[in-house]
Amino acid sequence: MTNHRGTLRLAALALAALTLTACFPPRRPGHPGGGHHGPPPIEVQVLAINDFHGNLAPPSGSSGRIEDVDAGGAAYLASHIAALEATNPNTVVVSAGDLVGASPLLSALFHDEPTIEAMNQIGLDVNAVGNHEFDEGTDELRRLQEGGCHPVDGCLDGDGFAGADFEFLAANVVSQETGETLFPAYTVKRFPGGAQVAFIGMTLAGTPTIVTPEGVAGFDFLDEAETANALVRRLERQGIENIIVLVHEGGVTTGGGYNGCEGVSGPIVDIVERLDDQVDAVISGHTHEAYNCVIDGIPVTSASSFGRLVTDMDLTIDRRTKRITSIAVDNRIVTRDVEPAPGIEALIARYDELSAPLANRVIGRITADITRAPNAAGESALGDVIADSQLAATAPEHLGGAQVAFMNPGGIRADLLYAPSGTEAPGEVTYEEAFTVQPFGNSLVTMTLTGAQIERLLEEQFCGVNAEAPRVLQPSAGFSYTWSASAVGAADCDTADAVDPASITLDGEPVDPSGTYRVTVNSFLATGGDGFAVLNEGTDRLGGALDLDALEAYLSAAPDGVAPGPQDRIGVVD
Repeated sequence: MTNHRGTLRLAALALAALTLTACFPPRRPGHPGGGHHGPPPIEVQVLAINDFHGNLAPPSGSSGRIEDVDAGGAAYLASHIAALEATNPNTVVVSAGDLVGASPLLSALFHDEPTIEAMNQIGLDVNAVGNHEFDEGTDELRRLQEGGCHPVDGCLDGDGFAGADFEFLAANVVSQETGETLFPAYTVKRFPGGAQVAFIGMTLAGTPTIVTPEGVAGFDFLDEAETANALVRRLERQGIENIIVLVHEGGVTTGGGYNGCEGVSGPIVDIVERLDDQVDAVISGHTHEAYNCVIDGIPVTSASSFGRLVTDMDLTIDRRTKRITSIAVDNRIVTRDVEPAPGIEALIARYDELSAPLANRVIGRITADITRAPNAAGESALGDVIADSQLAATAPEHLGGAQVAFMNPGGIRADLLYAPSGTEAPGEVTYEEAFTVQPFGNSLVTMTLTGAQIERLLEEQFCGVNAEAPRVLQPSAGFSYTWSASAVGAADCDTADAVDPASITLDGEPVDPSGTYRVTVNSFLATGGDGFAVLNEGTDRLGGALDLDALEAYLSAAPDGVAPGPQDRIGVVD
């Protein structure tokens, strides 16, 4: 089969330069293009979101804006989707993963049942599982699909839980025991006139490296492109040739706005370049980026996160051949200037009332905004504060005797803002606000590492699975080191050399490679999460408090308020 992707890329980029809506011509030989002859084509609309993360209420701060526009909120998302659906009866609403997990308290307190119920109202049809769908394990994920009360907490809202009306897809999540996928690999949507569109759904193959082992136990996570290509051949044998891939993996861009694609890079590029030519489009996620791309001739989209954008993908299908002849794509801002959906507002109000006694409790004060925005070295003010809270919680000898703590940046999900978001006074921090920052419920683990192992830990920030996108751990007070930007990216961590060993100090003293040190991390990192394999080697482990409890104790112990971290513990050269 002749591959027309190169030609299509140029055509689509030219169109994207002229308009915010990228329009893609036929990809495969034999597809009619240009004007329509004979019966009118079949028009199908695909509306897509990704990385919603249970953000039912409008997200705040920078997490609640697209460029300078306030965006997001499930009630507004519902209204925007309803308005778009009204333009075309042939509409499918899809999600590319992380619909739930790492959610604000309003959803997480009830094991994300409120988000499932909201998506049922919105009319979601399909959700490809993402890594955060596995936060509470596969049994809990099945419960969200099938319904039933939580096995430990019951139905906290006082009534039953019917489960999702939409389909979960998990094409590359395969049981080690049975060889079957956790959920169906794909679904086929059929439309008047005989058109068929298949949706393949999957998560990133690296999911086991970024969730706790218990969450993925018993399952293999297969290569994304290889999985999709095998399914393409199966679908072709069924006579289905219109195929869209929903994959919870993504990329980053260097600019171009929420409908742009400047300098796209990251895992999604490799995945798409290896896809079978029969794949018509890819809807991606995971990186929380907004882009509208053409990669190797295939339209590739991502709608940021938290329901702030919805991707409007319009398919034109030839009525005779039943094949897609063109695709037009537009990322649309979910503005808050529309009438919010009353059903979703009522759902949010109900869960707000149930959660209010816990959510509104003031647990401490801050003196200014404390944000997760990193400096050039990868260190954030909020990362410093959280690492300090974990050190404080585990420094006493009977609680671990910790000398240093490290926090993973991906576990910091929001900023702490000085301005009140509810009934609290300026500077006050509520339990809900702290929970939104650290929603995972990880416990603290203190272990013994040698100085040489600490050096390997620091190298693992910049090599192996972290080579393309470094994950810079946030250190507690008293620990410092310097890394070289020109030395990152080693595929093999055994040969990595991004960190200057002589620069690693603790309380002003060089870290001795043969010495031993007590180190605190959260339970996710302690099992090798985020590619920090050396932490599996830690000895004399002692479990501790929940990370959120440690942060609450740290805030409550400072009656005059906690100041932003100094961001001076990590240095970078080059």
